[in-house]
Amino acid sequence: MREILVVGIGAGDPDQVTVQAVKALNRVDVFFVLDKGEVKQELVDLRTEILQRHATEKAYRVVVGQDPERDRSTTAYVEAVDDWRRRRADVIAGLIAAELGEDEVGAFLVWGDPSLYDSTLAVLDDILARGSLAFDVEVIPGISSVSTLAARHRVPLNQVGRPIQITTGRRLAKEWPADVDDVVVMLDAHTSFTAHLDQDAYIYWGAYLGTPDELLIAGPLAEVADEIERVRAEARERKGWIMDTYLLRRS
Repeated sequence: MREILVVGIGAGDPDQVTVQAVKALNRVDVFFVLDKGEVKQELVDLRTEILQRHATEKAYRVVVGQDPERDRSTTAYVEAVDDWRRRRADVIAGLIAAELGEDEVGAFLVWGDPSLYDSTLAVLDDILARGSLAFDVEVIPGISSVSTLAARHRVPLNQVGRPIQITTGRRLAKEWPADVDDVVVMLDAHTSFTAHLDQDAYIYWGAYLGTPDELLIAGPLAEVADEIERVRAEARERKGWIMDTYLLRRS
């Protein structure tokens, strides 16, 4: 039976690829890559560097498909994501059927960890539920941007005896989670921390974590919010895209 590996490759630094992931990469016959366009070509280039450095024990093929666009203008966020995942599943199912032999191993390289705000596992489940393709799935965990953020700032994610919550910028913009002093925020397109400048909070912010373009800022939220907004806007203008993560901590 076909086998699909979903391999977490860290936040961007090829040195973050684990020993388990390296062993998995060297079992692969076909690596599947979804092209997100020229703006994010750097992400494809980083995957290529990881393969050149770590997948050295057998010949492999790289198969590229076009990642469908998601409707980012609609207010129906959940419906838009569901539609995008269905169309992404169509693309991936076609690639697996056409490019992966019955006894071959395919792989998807996932930034960070496949279990944290990534759609690959859900898309593969969708494909299996359709019943037209059969394959086994193995997941290799990776170092997430959340772990990298904490390491770069040299802080723990939690305070003593207190919980943390990982959420999205969309939800943080609506409210600070109840009974939680430490909030890790991902997928924030609109610097939602500015909605909480009245909080006595500290922010640890990072962008392009693990890459040569890494940016780090930390300090009292009210004092560094403007700087983060400026640095973030300049970086996005320069590169055409941004991936950032931050920890908000109430005193």
